[in-house]
Amino acid sequence: MPTYNNQQSLETVVLDLLQYTNHILIVNDGSTDNTKTILDGFSSLEILHFQKNQGKGTALKHGFKAAGKLGYEYAITIDSDGQHYPDDLDIFLSELENRNPKDPEILLVGDRNMGGEGIPGKSSKGNIFSNFWFLVVTGNQLHDTQSGYRLYPLKVVNSFKLYTRKFELEIEVIVKASWRKVEVRNIPIKVFYEEENRVSHFRPFKDITRIVILYMWFVLVSFFYIHPRNKYQDFKEKGFKRFWNEDILKSQEPAHKKAAAIALGLFVGISPLWGLHTMIVFLLAAVFKLNKIIAFLFSNISIPPLIPVIIYASYQAGSLMMGNGFSWELKLEDFDSSSEVFQGLWQYVLGSFALAGMVALSMWIVFYFLFSIFNQKQVVKP
Repeated sequence: MPTYNNQQSLETVVLDLLQYTNHILIVNDGSTDNTKTILDGFSSLEILHFQKNQGKGTALKHGFKAAGKLGYEYAITIDSDGQHYPDDLDIFLSELENRNPKDPEILLVGDRNMGGEGIPGKSSKGNIFSNFWFLVVTGNQLHDTQSGYRLYPLKVVNSFKLYTRKFELEIEVIVKASWRKVEVRNIPIKVFYEEENRVSHFRPFKDITRIVILYMWFVLVSFFYIHPRNKYQDFKEKGFKRFWNEDILKSQEPAHKKAAAIALGLFVGISPLWGLHTMIVFLLAAVFKLNKIIAFLFSNISIPPLIPVIIYASYQAGSLMMGNGFSWELKLEDFDSSSEVFQGLWQYVLGSFALAGMVALSMWIVFYFLFSIFNQKQVVKP
C-alpha cells in the first residue's frame, strides 16, 4: 500500500485490512502529515519510509522489489484513501487460486464500473481515454485501466525496466505485461468515493500530460516493433500455410468482418491523410477489432504508381460533388491565385473521402460475397 499524506483515512484502512490479512507492506512516500506517527503504531507490519515524496510509481516499484525479496510471488496493491473495500481481497485471491498453473501468468485489475452512480465525471472520462489507447497498443480490451486495486505477478513485474515515476507507472506495467503475453484482465470490485474527505494527489494537467506522452511512445513501439515481432513469432511457430489461414485470412472469422478489414484498408489508403495511413489503419483496425494484416495490406493501394491515379480520380470526384462536372484536363493556369489553389485543394479532399467511401463500400460487397462462398465451400468440404 503506497501512501502519501492520507492521515484522515490511513489508520482506518490498515485496521480494516488487518481483519483479513497481516501480510501488509506499506510504503510511506515522504508524507509530511502524521502518517509516520500513525504507522509507528503498526510496528509488526513491513513499512518503508521515504525521506522525500517520489511519486506513486516509485513507491510501487520499491514495494514490488521488497515483496519479492520477502519471498512473495504475488502482490495486491490497494490505495490508502479509503476508496477500496478490503473484503474484495477475496475476489483477487479466488481468481488466483482457481488459476491453472499451465495457463499464462495473470495480472488482475479491479473494475470499478466507472459508469456507476457516484463516480466523478473527470475520473470516468480519463479512464475512457486510457482504456481506448490500451486497446490500441495491446489489442486487448479493459473496462478499467486506472484502478489502483490490482494483483501483480511479482517475478514478471520485477523483471521489467520501468521508467515512469508517477501515476502513469500503473499503465506502463499493464501494457508491458500484456506485451509479455501475461493475461491482463479486469475483475469487478466495489468502490467508495467520498469527495469531502478524500485526498487525491492526482494533478490533472501534469499527470494527464505524462500519460498522453507515455501512450504516444507506446503507440510507436507497438506499431513498429511489438505487433510485427509478434506476427513474425507466430509465423515461425505455425509455418506459412497455417499462418496464412489463421492470421491472414482468419478462416474462422465471419465473412463480413474479413470484408470490413479490406474496406477499411482501401478507405484509409485512398483518403488524403498522406503519411499517416499506416498508423491510422492499425488504430482503426484495433478499435473495430478487424484483421490488422489484411487492413494494412489493402491500405497500400496508395503505392507510388497508383498515387497519380488516386489523386486525379479524387479531384474529379470532388469536381462532380461541387457541381462543376468533370474537368478532364488539369491546367496550371487554373491555380493562379491562392483562392483557386485553396478551392482546388478542398475539391481534392472532398472528392478523396467520397471516392474512398465508394470504393470501400463496393469492395466490401464484392469481398463479402466471395468470402461467403469460400466459407460455404469449407463447411461442405469432407
